[in-house]
Formats: sequence, C-alpha cells, structure tokens
Amino acid sequence: MTVSNDLMELKEDKIREKYSAAEALLTGFDHTPRIAAKREPDVVQERSPGLGTRRRFRSTTPGLVTRSTARPEGVQLSARIFQSDEDALTTPLQAGVLQALRRALSVAQVMSDQFAEQTGLSDLKRANLAGSLDPSRADKFQQLLSASALISLHVFANMTDFLISGLAADTADVEIQCGDVEEILLDNDQLALHGTLWELDQEISAAPIQTDAQLVSLIASFCEQLMEKVTLRAEGSALLQPFSEARYRVEADSFEITGFTPAARARSTSLTMAFKKPEEVVGNHIAKYQAMKLAKMLMAYDFERKMNPFAELGGFIFTFMGDGKPGTGKTTLIQMMAGLINDYCTNAGYAFRYQNLSTDSIDSYQGKSAQNAKAFIKTVTDPNVIGFGTIDDIDQLAGKRGDRQSSAGQLEITAVLMESFAGANTVVRGNCTFGMFSNYPENVDDALRQRAGARFLVDGPQTREDYIDILYLLMGKNHSIPVGEHELFEAQVIQKAVAASYESHSRPKEDGLVKVFDRISASIGELDTIAKLGAYLKGIQEADERFTGRAIKNITDAVKVRSMDFELPDEWMEEPDLFLFKDYETKKSMIAELAQPISIEMVIQEINRYADSEFRYADKSDEVAIENAVREMQRMEEAKRRYRDLSRS
Repeated sequence: MTVSNDLMELKEDKIREKYSAAEALLTGFDHTPRIAAKREPDVVQERSPGLGTRRRFRSTTPGLVTRSTARPEGVQLSARIFQSDEDALTTPLQAGVLQALRRALSVAQVMSDQFAEQTGLSDLKRANLAGSLDPSRADKFQQLLSASALISLHVFANMTDFLISGLAADTADVEIQCGDVEEILLDNDQLALHGTLWELDQEISAAPIQTDAQLVSLIASFCEQLMEKVTLRAEGSALLQPFSEARYRVEADSFEITGFTPAARARSTSLTMAFKKPEEVVGNHIAKYQAMKLAKMLMAYDFERKMNPFAELGGFIFTFMGDGKPGTGKTTLIQMMAGLINDYCTNAGYAFRYQNLSTDSIDSYQGKSAQNAKAFIKTVTDPNVIGFGTIDDIDQLAGKRGDRQSSAGQLEITAVLMESFAGANTVVRGNCTFGMFSNYPENVDDALRQRAGARFLVDGPQTREDYIDILYLLMGKNHSIPVGEHELFEAQVIQKAVAASYESHSRPKEDGLVKVFDRISASIGELDTIAKLGAYLKGIQEADERFTGRAIKNITDAVKVRSMDFELPDEWMEEPDLFLFKDYETKKSMIAELAQPISIEMVIQEINRYADSEFRYADKSDEVAIENAVREMQRMEEAKRRYRDLSRS
C-alpha cells in the first residue's frame, strides 16, 4: 500500500543527529526520584546452591563520567540490560532492545523539537535562557513545556513498544508485568525522559528476569502502561492539538505517529476454532445475514485513514447482542463470522485478531478483572488490525449492578465494558466489532445490554424445511437415505429468508408491545409520519421506563444498517484491487452508490424488532425477580417455623 499524502515524514538525518544524546541517556545519568520509590528486587528461587538467579549489578563502562548506579539516583540502563540474565556475553536480543531504545529516544526528541517549532516554544526557550522571558508568558511557557514532555514520553513508549514487539516471538506466553508507573515528570521533555528511564531501570533491576523474552515482556508492559497514563493526562489539552491532529511517519521503521494512538505492530491471532460456512447455519436468517454483511463491512476499513466509510456514512455495527435458548446456534454463528473474516483478511493480507472474553478473566484480586477486560478491549480495538471480539455467556461474566450475587470482579468487567462500548472516550473507527451472546439476556445489566447497537435473535431452526435441512446436514454422508420431497437448503436462500423475517416484524410479537402498538394505531391511525412514529416510541417508553434515548439511537443505527441493506460483492473480497486496496474516498463513494433510501416500513420493523427484544428481556427479568422473591419468602417462613419449634422446646 502507498503512504497517505497527509503523513509528514520525520527526516532520517534529524533522527540520527539525536543518536549521541540518546546514547548518553542510555549509558548513564543521575536522577533523584521525586514521585516513585526505589524498587526492591523480588526474591526468587536459587538455581543451584550458592548461585543466585541473577548477577549482581556492576558497571561495564570504564571511564564513565557519570556516577555509578551504586548510588540510588544513578542510572546506567544499557549496563542494566546487558546484565539482565546470567549470560556472560551480550545476546542479540539485548542488543536489539538497546537499539530500539536509542531509536525511540531519538525520535521522541525530534518530535519534541517539531512541536516546539510549531507552537513557538523554541522562541520561549531562547528567551528564557537569555533571561528576557516576559513574566506574562511564564504560564504559557510552562504549559508548553509540560505538553512537550507528554509528547516525548508517549512517542518514546509508543515507538519502543512498536520496535521490540517483533524481537521475541514467544513473549505472548511470558507472564511478567511491571509495577505501577509513577515517575511521570512534566517539567520539560528532558526531565520527563530522565524520570521514565530511571523507573524502567528500577523495574528491570527488581524483576526476576531470567530470559530475554521476559526482558522484552517487561519493557512492553512498562511502555503500554506509560502510554495509557500519558494519554489520560493529555486529554482535553488544546495545546496538544498540533501533535494530536497531525500524522507523522518514520520511513525506515514503517512507524506512524497518530497522536496518542498506540502503533504496535499488527499481529494476527492463530485461530484453532472449527469455522462454519454460511450454508451450515440453519435458521437464524436475520442474524446470519447481518453477520455476513458485517464481516464484509469490516473489510472496508482503511488502514491509512484509520477509518471505515461505513462508520462515517452510518450503518456500521460496533456492538451487537445475540440471545436465544441453549442449542439454537450462537456458537455456530460465531464460528461462521470468524471464519469469513479470517478468510477475507488472509486473501487481502490484513492482520486479523480474534479474542474471546471468558469467565477465566474474573479474578479474585481487586482490579485484576478490570485489567483483563481492558486488555481484551485493547487487543480487539487495535487500529492496525481487523478485530472481532466475543463475550460468550455475558450474563455469567459481567455482573448486574444491584444484584447481591454479582462478585466484585464481575462488576469490574461490567464497568469496563460499559465505558468501552459507549463511553466518553469511545472512538468507533470501523475496524472491529464486539458480539455479546447469552442464553439469559435478562440477567445482563440493563445499561450494558442497551449498549448493544444491534440485536440478533438466535432462535435456531423454526420451519419444517429448517428441520429437514439441519437433519440432512448433521447426518453427514455415510448413508443412502433418500431426501424425499424437499428442495435441500432452498429455505436457507438468504435474501428470500431475510425478506420474510423482516416482514414478520411489521407487527410486534411480544404481548406487552402488541398492546402498545394497537392502542397507538387505534388512536392516531397508520404510523406513516415521523410524528406518529414518535408517539409510538413515547407509548413504548410509558410501558417500559427502560426504553430511553439510547434505545432510540440503537433503533436509528439499525435503520441506517437497513439502508445499507446490501452485501459487498464477493469479487471485491476475492480480488482486493477492485475495492479493498482503493483509497478511502473511492471506497466511500463506491459504498454510497449502493445505499438505498430509508422507508417507513424499515423504521417500523426496526422499532418493533428492538422493542420486542427489550420487552422479552423485561418479562423474563421480572419473572425471575418474582420467582426469587417467592423463594426468599418461603425460606423466611420456614425459618420462622423452625424458630418457633426451637422456642417451644
């Protein structure tokens, strides 16, 4: 792919000019910590009697002008890395880590200089050195210095993480994390780098590192945490706009700087699941059709613009919920969608990342469950990959607020998912989608459930034809039983089946919603205007107070999906040059040409489809609550009876 024209290249000669300064930082400098405390080495088991697992730290740089790290404030990061294991010689990976650190430090300093020139900070620095800085500009000067420090820290962490991600192939299986990153100093960019390098040195010193893979894993963990904390501090700062709204590229490393967005190397996950083909999914017509469309929608994502035309035009499904009884095909639907995306990405050469958030993510340690959920979200939303995240049995994984049976870990996961799916900082780029699946959606927290922009009722085979098809499919080939009077899979012809499924929602299905629909229709007549549709929506809200503005947004999003009621042609997936490798504006115009106008029938059907699901959930939820209350009353009555018997005796 070609580089987008809006990328500004950081010149290689400017980067190399900073090498000597970067090497000096890695070789040795003094730093007295102001926020963080010195780390104490972890106690680890001895490898053999009398021999520790790590060598005692000593300087390997004769004649070094800076002070030794024997002093608490001394930092010699290069020596620390060389002695991070028991090998007497420097390993290729250790050398690679140091080269990555030098490169990242150099680029961070170049980026800081670039920001200083753009904002006038360079002039203020010169005036300050000359003692001629106007006191009225002192505050602005300090604010710009802090902004420059944030940029330096993020670029350093971002590029280090990017460069070391390909050094050790087995780091994914290495469990070693850094402690809390604290020494974030924002006086100026140089002091900021001093503080973070001192803390990285402390982390390596204290961690029980025994292999190079563990060293890389620790540094990656440190960089990720540093980026997260810096990004939080940078939120809302207008002074950072020249950096956050521009895009830069370091050509020699194929590294792009897009504001405070991490740029980790795109790596696919190895999928071992058994993929299913669309014809192997019997019934579930709307769910199957939407999943097939969504798989192709994801492929329209533009890696240069970091945006999907569907997300801009409307109609992209960022989150959806599939609910149905056990055995109706939710897992099969996941296998089908993951298989389609995997095949499309393989053909196009895109990195595809699939991740499932399972009950293993619930941890008894405070904050660990939230950390696991955040890692899941971050993995899937990486703007450098096509992502598909699933949360199977979400009613077991995410706790319902107010439910005494929900553990602290479950509630942590609920909070993370709510913030990630529709929070103040949620950015929908269109490169990923999340599917929540449940047999008991009524047990999912109301606010979390409403963050599902689309609803898929996974009800399995329904008709006589469906049952014949699924029996034939599951029987396999080892028989000679005739099919009989039946056209195999004719009922699964997707366009025909979907049209019938949508038509069935012209009237609601749940009893509570039917009453609202009939009452409103009898009062104001046929629902053929926006005003009448609004009256219908208000009637639904009066019947169920949980039907809020978020529900209206989900409905309108679903209507926009219907306006994009077309599948991208298969040949566009098979021959990427026809569509996938086009520039963003071309892809956007090609998609816009296929769109159709929104009709009143679409709106009514989507209102009924969404409201039916809410009434279905509410009815089940109320029934479960009543049953629980009855059981509680019965227990209390039995307890009173036993207490009376004991009192008499």
